Amino acid sequence: MNMIPPAPVSIKPFSWSYSKLKNFETCRKRHYEVDIAKRVVEEESDNLTWGNDVHKAMELRIGRGAQLPMGMGHYERWAVKVAAMPGQKLVELKLAITRELGPCGYFDKDAWWRGKVDVAVVNGVVAWAGDWKTGKILDEPVQLGLTAAAMFAHNPALAAVKCNYIWLKDNVAGNDEIYRREDMPGFWAKLLPRVQAMEHAYNTTTYPADPGRLCRNWCPVKTCPHWGQ
Repeated sequence: MNMIPPAPVSIKPFSWSYSKLKNFETCRKRHYEVDIAKRVVEEESDNLTWGNDVHKAMELRIGRGAQLPMGMGHYERWAVKVAAMPGQKLVELKLAITRELGPCGYFDKDAWWRGKVDVAVVNGVVAWAGDWKTGKILDEPVQLGLTAAAMFAHNPALAAVKCNYIWLKDNVAGNDEIYRREDMPGFWAKLLPRVQAMEHAYNTTTYPADPGRLCRNWCPVKTCPHWGQ
């Protein structure tokens, strides 16, 4: 049974990603200006540039057997661990699902959620998915749950998916998050109210500012009255 209400008529159908959901819940005005209206372009920080470089290097190392660049050699142990896992190796996998939670192409018009899986290993009815992280350790299992949901949608044979964050800066794997196909209705029941709030804002163009500690130094929306305060 589909738990998600039908999409209202709009010029461009609502779609989302986990990063956009986080941005929306941090500050709705910033999310609108950066992610929706795209009137503000956020400058790429050194940390973000490094993170992107690491993701690309790990993609080439695991996917093509390339050597890791200078300064990233200490990540080799993680590539070796992935290589030792039995099953099909997948890197930088773009996945999307429809409003009905079915599979679709990443750029399809009916894509409701979009996301990327940094690395995955599929072995019959089970799979493992890893998410490379280069920042500080934060426990955000919802993102891993979305990875599992998308993998279930695109691979009907899967019965279970184990997901981990890999905290490269600290050289540790995060907690095992194990999802079974039968767990997913409960997962969506908890997450959907958050997504529905985001969709309501989209359909009504309701994006008030949410002033907080990020206003002073980290917000790129300089036209906001709270900027710099």
